Amino acid sequence: MNQLLQSIQIGDIAFNNRIAMAPITRARAGDDGVPVALNAEYYGQRATAGLIITEATNVSPNSAAFELAPAIYNDAQVAGWRLVTEQVHAAGGKMFMQLWHSGRVSSYSLLKGAEPLSPSGYNDDLGLLQVYGALRNGYYTRIYASPSRAMTNEEVYAAVEEFRVGAENAKRAGLDGVEIHAANGYLPQQFLSPLVNRRTDEFGGSVENRARFLRLVIEAVLTVFPKQRIGVRISPYAAYNNATDPDVAATYGYVASMLNEYGIGYIHGADTNAWGGVADMPKILDIIRSNYSGVLIANAGLTPEDAQQLVEQGKADMVAFGRQYVSNPDLVARIAAGGPYNQPDPFSFYGGTERGYTDYPTLG
Repeated sequence: MNQLLQSIQIGDIAFNNRIAMAPITRARAGDDGVPVALNAEYYGQRATAGLIITEATNVSPNSAAFELAPAIYNDAQVAGWRLVTEQVHAAGGKMFMQLWHSGRVSSYSLLKGAEPLSPSGYNDDLGLLQVYGALRNGYYTRIYASPSRAMTNEEVYAAVEEFRVGAENAKRAGLDGVEIHAANGYLPQQFLSPLVNRRTDEFGGSVENRARFLRLVIEAVLTVFPKQRIGVRISPYAAYNNATDPDVAATYGYVASMLNEYGIGYIHGADTNAWGGVADMPKILDIIRSNYSGVLIANAGLTPEDAQQLVEQGKADMVAFGRQYVSNPDLVARIAAGGPYNQPDPFSFYGGTERGYTDYPTLG
């Protein structure tokens, strides 16, 4: 496992190893998306990761796919995240915040009665959208998505500004950088998808127009962080939340080339279909590598052995682990030792308290 344990430089930051903690929604923030001491403990336990990418963090009150997810659009949320970064940095870790707008993947019940926003108000597939809420009995469950409405041109630009403010607030909270969440069928990917995005203005139609929202978000965030402290997560073949594309290679080849043009620090390629047994990662890596010369992070439910092979063969520069990091706070040490690995409890993934969150044992 030597290659996974080697350091890597991205811009002015030296990361201790090539093992990243993937953004894992855990739905344990406090009221109004404010991180609490339990969240700081959770991330601090995992600070030996070369890079921690935070769970998806709402940049807007119009964004809510998971109740009790954290946010970054007000001062109380900034203060809560500062508790987290202080604990991670004290343990020697590096941390980027994943900036998130869920767009149409939401419910009026999570948006104080408001309609979710989307590029075009496409609502023929609401049963495919993944929206979750907390029951009064403490359990967490999927709920039905509400019909969305098409964003006005002004609302599109307002959402771009929310990403900029989110980046600014992340910087105030002590984050080392940010990752723009353009994957998993959320708002940036909704704009990229010709199924979901049926606009006829400058944000719809051609791939250049459909990528314009992401381009503007990148340019806005670049006013806050230098280019190499910005990453972008993409999931070109994702069925999750149904922001699909009939010509993946053309759309995401263009996106990867655009990100290369801006010189961003890394692209985080996610194969979200891997959990269903479909391995799209080779195609994803090919699209990115053919059009982008920066650091490539792979995420696909990979074993440590698979991850080592990807890095050893030069197909990826880092590998992000999700479920493995849920149950193994000392994952780096376990990979170095060749295991053993704790198994995650899926019934405690979302919501709840310290059970299944901060109580997994370390090697000691």
